[in-house]
Amino acid sequence: MADSNVVLLDFWPSSYGMRVKIALAEKGISYECKQEDLEAKSSLLLEMNPVHKMIPVLIHNEKPICESLNIVEYIDETWKHKSLLPSDPYKRSQARFWGDYIDKNIYNGVKRVWTGKGKKQEEWKKELIECLKRVEDELGDKAYFGGEEFGYVDVALVPFTSWFYTVETFGKLSIEDECPKLVAWAKRCMLKETVASSLPHHQQIYAFALQYKHRHGLQ
Repeated sequence: MADSNVVLLDFWPSSYGMRVKIALAEKGISYECKQEDLEAKSSLLLEMNPVHKMIPVLIHNEKPICESLNIVEYIDETWKHKSLLPSDPYKRSQARFWGDYIDKNIYNGVKRVWTGKGKKQEEWKKELIECLKRVEDELGDKAYFGGEEFGYVDVALVPFTSWFYTVETFGKLSIEDECPKLVAWAKRCMLKETVASSLPHHQQIYAFALQYKHRHGLQ
């Protein structure tokens, strides 16, 4: 489905931007993707997101929608075929709860491990694995978080798996050993074209992380 009035302001290593790409791909929506330089933000980004001045921003019919999970819900409600959120109110509330949990715990956990050092890094590794195990418990033996169908919580979490190799390399740990069901789920998600085409290769992420650490004196 083509929609010439859809523009995504993105920064390619961002897990939050990846969420939006997956949601758009799941709905079959074509769009223009504009890459941002977060150290020299465009006037368009500052105009479209004057509060946070951050990506991702979805511009639909010249109107901005900000914050990744908010954007995913907007996409789900605007293009109604193939829903990402459950129709049942309770299940929908649970999906939003886990989306919020992922936002509040996984991003910071991932970044702290690959940028950290020494004792603090060891603490952060434990905290991240605890969070991932909690999410893995919610997944259980299901194919996807909502059951048999790929949905909202999968969209919220799977972009962070593109950072797992970087976390494992810098943190000297194995997420697969700690959370085998979660890693199996991630591999299952990557079999979907909508996911595989929306996530950069883990080596690209690792190269970006190396450059980031060098630039910020974190080596």
